[in-house]
Amino acid sequence: MHIGVPLETHAGETRVAATPETVKKLIGQGHRVTIQSGAGVAASLPDAAYEAVGASIGTAADAFAADIVLKVLAPSDDELPMFAANGVVIGMLNPFSNETIGKMAARGLTAFALEAAPRTSRAQSLDVLSSQANIAGYKAVMLGANHYPRFMPMLMTAAGTVKAARVLILGAGVAGLQAIATARRLGAVIEASDVRPAVKEQIESLGAKFVDVPFETDEERECAQGVGGYARPMPASWMQRQAQAVHERAKQADIIITTALIPGRQAPTLLQEATVQEMKPGSVIIDLAASQGGNCPLTELDQVVVKHGVTLIGYANLATQVPADASALYSRNLLDFLKLVLDKDGQFHINLEDDIVAACLMCKGGEAVRVNK
Repeated sequence: MHIGVPLETHAGETRVAATPETVKKLIGQGHRVTIQSGAGVAASLPDAAYEAVGASIGTAADAFAADIVLKVLAPSDDELPMFAANGVVIGMLNPFSNETIGKMAARGLTAFALEAAPRTSRAQSLDVLSSQANIAGYKAVMLGANHYPRFMPMLMTAAGTVKAARVLILGAGVAGLQAIATARRLGAVIEASDVRPAVKEQIESLGAKFVDVPFETDEERECAQGVGGYARPMPASWMQRQAQAVHERAKQADIIITTALIPGRQAPTLLQEATVQEMKPGSVIIDLAASQGGNCPLTELDQVVVKHGVTLIGYANLATQVPADASALYSRNLLDFLKLVLDKDGQFHINLEDDIVAACLMCKGGEAVRVNK
């Protein structure tokens, strides 16, 4: 098969869908790979690195004309016409947008959105959400430390003792757990909250204190179990109690990292403006849900702002700030997914009996397969 890897043109996107490591493996399997010139430069991967493993360097038209196109983000309106008739595109294609799916179907594409993969053990190696969230959790702590006007660890010096920073992490998914681990390495005192009681043990094993908000009804317990590893919207009664618990701890925190996301929905509000007003001057909030409306109403998308003496960081995609490793992990995710849609002879084949393939398939030969209600 001819596999193409174009340069990502979305504003601020620095990742690339294939690295020399994965390209070498694809070529070793008998495929032909075309990389658009400059596609990997932002991730510190020059054209020469791809040529050294046997890839061809070409134009955008050359890459999009391939049988299978590997992308980071969904193709733009300008990119869609460059796809070959009956082309295949694989990437993070925003499966919750009927408009995006519709445009790819109208072009006659077969499209796979890896964000839709089931959260199962078998799908872990191609779980793009986890691989990129892991990076975001790490980078969130680095940004917090950079903007926080004091040290993170406790220091005992000749000039006196410096207290350790207090970090509050809201949401203990992949990003939250990585944030806990990173903040712990920097010497901070950490508390973490999540609606799912099952993560308490994970939080405490990483050295953080679990902010416990007891459940009072069966409905609250059921919602807290989540679906596919994600939280579900919680009842208003529980949210009120959690908001009060978060409010009290936020007043004591120096750095807060919010990571609460519900796929395809507006992010839940975890930090009210009234809470921010009572936080200590110089405190920092890193809102990883900024792209879905934010966990704090004061967050501004892709901006760093100071409100009520608190710095709020609302970058939409922190993985783009660690492009070399983000690309390395993402490209391996794609490589593992390709194993499911290429047969033993290296030909493209859709096996709808495979739960991962079926879940990721958005449109097939120009017909939309998934439509969000």
